[in-house]
Amino acid sequence: MYTAWWLKTLGCKELKEFGLTHEQYNVLRILKGKHPEQMCVKDIAGRMIEKNSNVPRILDRLEEKKLIERNQGSEDARQTVMSLTEEGIQLLASSTCRMDRITVETTAMSEADAQQLNLLLEKFRALEK
Repeated sequence: MYTAWWLKTLGCKELKEFGLTHEQYNVLRILKGKHPEQMCVKDIAGRMIEKNSNVPRILDRLEEKKLIERNQGSEDARQTVMSLTEEGIQLLASSTCRMDRITVETTAMSEADAQQLNLLLEKFRALEK
């Protein structure tokens, strides 16, 4: 838990320079994974790393920043769907470059060590129900 918190703190510090929280960054990455398709709020919430996140509030903040846009679903007008704006795509690209760089700098290990660590973490998470 100490290592997870340490890594999250480093990431949060970097993301702050982009005006993003860790949760907002997670939402942008989720939307990028489906881009150019739109996603409903429920699907975004289901993919969040932190399951207790207040997704509607996060989406409101991202929309205020003009990083995402909200539309009605084409199949069901009652459904709200979200998509990235061009500004959101650009901010995500630059913040991801920074996050990737900090990851490389803080986790300097050989490829073999990284693979072994990944295997151990996957084994640990296999217990998740």
